[in-house]
Amino acid sequence: MKQIRFTKDGYEKLEKELADLIKQRPAVIEDLQKARELGDLKENGYYKASRGKLTFIDGRIFRIKMSMKQAVIVEDSAEQIVTIGKTVTLLVNGKELVYSFVGDLEANPSEGKISLLSPLGKALENKKVSEEIEFETPAKKIIYKIIAIK
Repeated sequence: MKQIRFTKDGYEKLEKELADLIKQRPAVIEDLQKARELGDLKENGYYKASRGKLTFIDGRIFRIKMSMKQAVIVEDSAEQIVTIGKTVTLLVNGKELVYSFVGDLEANPSEGKISLLSPLGKALENKKVSEEIEFETPAKKIIYKIIAIK
C-alpha cells in the first residue's frame, strides 16, 4: 500500500474532519427517514437532498479512513533543506514568493501550500538555501532561487 505523507497539523485536521462527519451522520440519517415518510420518492426533493448529503458524508468518511490507514506523519527536519514542514522563500524574477511544503493531500496553492508531489515541489525537494533551479513551464523557463528555509 502506498504511503501518504502528512504534516502533524494536516493529520490532526483530517482526524477532526472525520470526527465532525461521524457526528453529523445520525442527523442526516434522521432527515432521510423523515423524507421517506413523506411518500413518493421520485418527486421528493427533500429525500434527494438528504440522500445526496448522506452519500457525500459516507464517501468522505471512507476516503479519510483510507488516507489515515496509509498515513505517515513527517516530522519537521532540523536540516535546512526543502522538505515537508518547511516554509521556503524563493526569488523569482525579482519577486519573493513564500511557500509552505505540506503533506501529499494538504496542498492548497491559493494559500501558499504546495506538496512535494507538485512539479515545483519535485524540483525543489532536498535543495538548500542559495541553490537555483530551472523550472520549465509550457510558456518559458523560470529560475527559482532559494533565499530562506524555515
